[in-house]
Amino acid sequence: MSVLDQVAQVTAIASTVVINQGLQPRTQSGEQISAQVIHISSNADAGPLLSQHATPGQLVTLNLADSHPLLNLLSALPALSKSPLIINVAYSNLAEALAPRSVVPFILHSSTPQQIYDNALLASRLASSANRSVLHLFPSQTSSSAIKTLDNAAIASLTKSAGSGPANGTADADYYNAAAAATSAATGRTLESVSSFSAAEAAPQTAFVTLGDQPAIREAVSSDPSLQLVQVSLLRPFPASSFTQSVSASATKVVVLEPIYKQPIKWTPVYLDVIAALQDRESRPAVKSAAHGSLPTSSSEIASSLAKVSQELDQQSSAGARPVLGQLPSPESSATPTSISVPKHESSYTKLLDHLFRDRLEVLNDPSLVSQLGDVATRPEYALGRARALVADRDSLIEAVNELLDAAGSSAVVSKELHNSLTKWLANKDDPSLSEKAGKEIVAALESHPPSHPATTRILELKQHFPATSRWIIGSDAWSYDLGASGLHHLISSSLNVNILLIDNTPYTTRNAADPSKRKKDAGLYAMNYGEVFVGSIAVYSSYSQSLQALIEADKFKGPSVILAYLPYENEETPALTVLKETKLAIDTGYWPLYRWNPTREDEPFFLESEAVKADLQEFLDRQNHLSQLTKSKPELATELVSSLGTKLQEARKSKAKQAYADLLNSMEGPPLLVVFASDGGNAEKLAKRLVNRAKARGVAARAAVMDSVPLDELKQEQHVAVVTSTAGQGEPPQNARDTFRALNAVAARGERPFEGTFKYSVFGMGDSHYWPRPEDAGYYNKPGKDLDARLEALGAERMAALGLGDDQDADGPQTGYKLWEPTLWKALGVDSVEVLEAEPEPITNENIKIASNYLRGTIAEGLKDTSTGALAPSDGQLTKFHGIYEQDDRDIRDERKDAGLEPAYSFMIRVRMPGGVCDTKQWLAMDRIADERGNGTFKLTTRQTFQFHGVIKKHLKPAIQGINKALLDTIAACGDVNRNVLCSSLPNLSHLHSQVYEYSKRISEHLLPQTTAYHEIWLDKKLVAGEAVKDYEPLYGAYYLPRKFKIAIAVPPSNDVDIFANDVGFIAITDEKGSLVGFNVTAGGGMGVTHSNKKTYPRTADVLGFCTPDQAAIVAEKIMLTQRDNGNRADRKNARLKYTIDRMGLDKFKAEVEQRLGWQLPPARPFEFTSNVDKFGWNTGHDGKHHFTMFIENGRVQDEPGKEFKTGLREIAKVHRGTFRLTANQHLILSEVDDANLPEMKRLLHKYGLDNVSFSGLRLSSSACVAFPTCGLAMAESERYLPILIDKVEAICEENGLRNDSIVMRMTGCPNGCARPYIAEIAFVGKAPGSYLMLLGGGYHGQRLNKIYRENVTEPEILAILRPMIKRYALERNEGEHFGDFVIRAGYISATKSGKEWYDGMGGEGEHRERA
Repeated sequence: MSVLDQVAQVTAIASTVVINQGLQPRTQSGEQISAQVIHISSNADAGPLLSQHATPGQLVTLNLADSHPLLNLLSALPALSKSPLIINVAYSNLAEALAPRSVVPFILHSSTPQQIYDNALLASRLASSANRSVLHLFPSQTSSSAIKTLDNAAIASLTKSAGSGPANGTADADYYNAAAAATSAATGRTLESVSSFSAAEAAPQTAFVTLGDQPAIREAVSSDPSLQLVQVSLLRPFPASSFTQSVSASATKVVVLEPIYKQPIKWTPVYLDVIAALQDRESRPAVKSAAHGSLPTSSSEIASSLAKVSQELDQQSSAGARPVLGQLPSPESSATPTSISVPKHESSYTKLLDHLFRDRLEVLNDPSLVSQLGDVATRPEYALGRARALVADRDSLIEAVNELLDAAGSSAVVSKELHNSLTKWLANKDDPSLSEKAGKEIVAALESHPPSHPATTRILELKQHFPATSRWIIGSDAWSYDLGASGLHHLISSSLNVNILLIDNTPYTTRNAADPSKRKKDAGLYAMNYGEVFVGSIAVYSSYSQSLQALIEADKFKGPSVILAYLPYENEETPALTVLKETKLAIDTGYWPLYRWNPTREDEPFFLESEAVKADLQEFLDRQNHLSQLTKSKPELATELVSSLGTKLQEARKSKAKQAYADLLNSMEGPPLLVVFASDGGNAEKLAKRLVNRAKARGVAARAAVMDSVPLDELKQEQHVAVVTSTAGQGEPPQNARDTFRALNAVAARGERPFEGTFKYSVFGMGDSHYWPRPEDAGYYNKPGKDLDARLEALGAERMAALGLGDDQDADGPQTGYKLWEPTLWKALGVDSVEVLEAEPEPITNENIKIASNYLRGTIAEGLKDTSTGALAPSDGQLTKFHGIYEQDDRDIRDERKDAGLEPAYSFMIRVRMPGGVCDTKQWLAMDRIADERGNGTFKLTTRQTFQFHGVIKKHLKPAIQGINKALLDTIAACGDVNRNVLCSSLPNLSHLHSQVYEYSKRISEHLLPQTTAYHEIWLDKKLVAGEAVKDYEPLYGAYYLPRKFKIAIAVPPSNDVDIFANDVGFIAITDEKGSLVGFNVTAGGGMGVTHSNKKTYPRTADVLGFCTPDQAAIVAEKIMLTQRDNGNRADRKNARLKYTIDRMGLDKFKAEVEQRLGWQLPPARPFEFTSNVDKFGWNTGHDGKHHFTMFIENGRVQDEPGKEFKTGLREIAKVHRGTFRLTANQHLILSEVDDANLPEMKRLLHKYGLDNVSFSGLRLSSSACVAFPTCGLAMAESERYLPILIDKVEAICEENGLRNDSIVMRMTGCPNGCARPYIAEIAFVGKAPGSYLMLLGGGYHGQRLNKIYRENVTEPEILAILRPMIKRYALERNEGEHFGDFVIRAGYISATKSGKEWYDGMGGEGEHRERA
């Protein structure tokens, strides 16, 4: 641990708030740290943070890794001088570090590691006791020696017992002495402001004054009686009296040694303090100044150096250079510019500039200039001055070129070729490519045959200005606080053709934490007021294409351009995922609007590009415009609109009176009961509403309400309250109860009892006792229910029935506990003896919704017309799945919208039905366009070999689906309780076989397609034949459709890229000796979905039933599906898949029923062998001579991002490609059927856009993840956005052990439903809560064997700790050709899973690797 880290550790214990600037965040290993620790970059301005947190009674510490940021604080420090503030500075330039000496009450200096530690303690004590600011300086380079430290309790005690504030009349020196005495007592080491050393009984003639403790000089002085050492540790207030007494009376010369090498002023600060202290002395010694450099190693060499310095000073003239004790440090070690760095997150924008402008890019304040020019190179005034100089130089070049052209009248002066080049350059001087080309021609001509004209020399001197460059100045949001000092005002008013990029890194969630006295100006609005300035507001993590467009327009604009770029992060360690979420919040709430202002566009200079802001604005304008048009076309309506207000008021009063009458009747019937529920998944809500119905049947006046919809003041008006709550995450309350929980906790923190004598209550909690199985996590079980029960009692409410707990692990699930709790509630209400004769209505299930939907119509068409909400009715949300649509909302901003009183940001996912995953180029271009025009600008290649769009809002649903159908694709049966998209092996090297199995995949999909016309009516505006006289009929599915989803795949050995055994039905292609298709082995019963901790649910691999011919495949699939239709479990959707039907019936009985429906028996299966289930990347040539390229698309997300413009690249390829695209079941893409003539162009485009890069690790190439957050409503943890980050770290472990190119199948899903087929991966992670995952091991590399749960709850550190030794052992001990999944079984980490029903057997590891409590 460095000395600065030691200091940071002391301050974290002693302070209330610690701000670390330029320090790398470090993990506190077990220390009890009470301080709020904030990390900021080395270039940030800490002033606003200090002003915000520096208040009386709150000790604030700023730790600086370099002295340069002190200069930015000079204006803020005077106001903070009477606040308990510590600034610890590891300086490399003492002159810079002493700049605030006149505005800081106390300045301490330390030199050795022990003194630095002790003075850090002293500074904490001093700032706390004096309520003053303390500046503690020490060199950034110190000797390494052991430090004696205090324990945390002693540090805290030293600071906390410091008292509170100065007493009247107390001098600063007295505060220092008291604090030094207390610190000395705590450490056992004496701390003095001044100390002196010399040889025994000596009468020294020369006294050397140093800053801080100097043990090496002390040792040298002790052997020379003519020398004395005086060490000063308190620089302000300078201890003049103590210092004068310390200097020997015999001394005739005092040498002040300071580590200042470049003097900004003639007299150094400590030198002047020494002269002032000694001026009243009778025999005043001569005072000299010298530099304190790096000392020699031996004491004798130091003594010689001291004598040399003394001698040089005696011989020196007043104007001579200062002598140096020791060696001056090298320029590299002493230069302050080492602190100038570009924060790594900002590379998102710098890479964007590099990508767009390449060699033309010129960053005027580039940090690389610091090594030549010092830190001034990064300042705004320098960048603006440099811009002026460069523009002036280019103007001079233009003038010189014109002069040379004017002399063209004489052919001896300018040749015809040179004349043409000069003319061409003038005409194209602003064109990036043409100006450079013409410039090179001019320079070549002038250098080979220079004309005899004065302008020739000037042109050659300025030749670097021929190319049209893109000039940029990059600044931070700190420039927006003072538009004058930052140079922004001067740039805007200069009319220079220069662009400025201002990066704002204030996270949305901490936007209100800024210093209220320092308001950030709206630089964009300021610039737009000038008129002739291009202004853009961008956010690369929100809209990549909009960012590109704004930067390109800024470059083309002739004049100043201001680009405001949003990049929210707190420090260098902020994860990219957090930056993404903060950006989404800022954009979607309108905090950071995206726009472009281009004054050269006369028609419409302002472009608003924030969808959320545009939608709100459009809604308002539409409403206003609608009313305006109505009243203009029919003036009488204006009167009606106004007069109808009274009618509506009367109707509202009648409705209220009717409700009051109903309430009166209810109160006459029985006791009132409010049932409040908190539910994420809907189970608690269903139970609460069922409880209300059962209460009403007993004469109780019951009603239900969402917990957060009932304010605490209204809760106090109730008589009886029943609470039903589920459990979310790690013992957290559900989303719709968190405001109530926060409010209750706040009231409890104030010690109030607002519910005293108000209402009676009872709580029923729902949870899973095995969800967090470790003993230390047991407290998470039913925590919201337990907490609420205890909190209501503590706040004064009366418990009327004991807490009830429902456990998913009970035989009847939560109902077991509920049946015990409900009777106690009836007894408390006095209705336990009421006999209920009326039958309780059955709950509405998916089966009810399907049968009542009129063959999947429901009220979808009506819901699409409802503009009052972005959602559809819940029942319609179930039906749209059959149409390939899922309703979702943006979970990243769900809380923010709720706080703002808005409904969730609803949008829809659309999944395309595309059997076999093959599309042509026109279809690809159509999907690309739909993603941009109707979705979120990206699309997903799914594990079902199809396209998936996200972020489609309700009004775009119909146009999007119509666009898909125009491309000759559709979305029907892509989701829902029907047969879904049929998979087919991609087979790039077996083109003749692929064409055969692809045709069968289409045939099966069409054969099993639902026949309802609802899809065409709703989405394509087709009408029912003969009105409604002819009703729909589903010959295969019937009105109920299937119990659950149904999936089919076709595999061609030896590749199992479709994971055939994970599907309900599979067809394994069997070929003859010539490689021709002769039939299929049929499999049935595969499936991935699981419910966490519910052992009635499990994944299952399919069984092989027998063999069929190609022509029989469709009818075999039909009969298996019909057997499932009639035998599947419709009462419990968690057990409704075909895998459970087969296990319940038995495989033999199931097969017999299928054969009975077929009318013939399936012949025995034929031999086959799989060798892999991953894709083969790179180029392949098929039997027909066509070429195929399999490219890596990580997790299937097709989008543009800096350095990876895959979406643009694929669009450009599709424009010229003459073949097809094939989507793989592993979320990758094959550029297929490339002929020889088109091959070079395809390779060129693939290379141009980086799509030909497949040189990734075997682990990454074999990985896949589902979408999860932010759109999937079922996600419990991150998946697609997190897996690449985790792979980075696991990949490093593999590379350490020589396994970079070894394929290990790793998959991740955000919930247990298994979309990425995690249960047959060699390593898998299944989300349980944010940051927590189920870890599974031992899946078969060929997709033939299930894995097994190895750990039930792991976080990233635990994942890496588990995998590191496991992967190392695999590298050392594996057998030849042994895959990782097989190795972990052989090595005894986990047992093999032989069937789905045995999946839970042996979970948690084997033997020494078994998870222990």
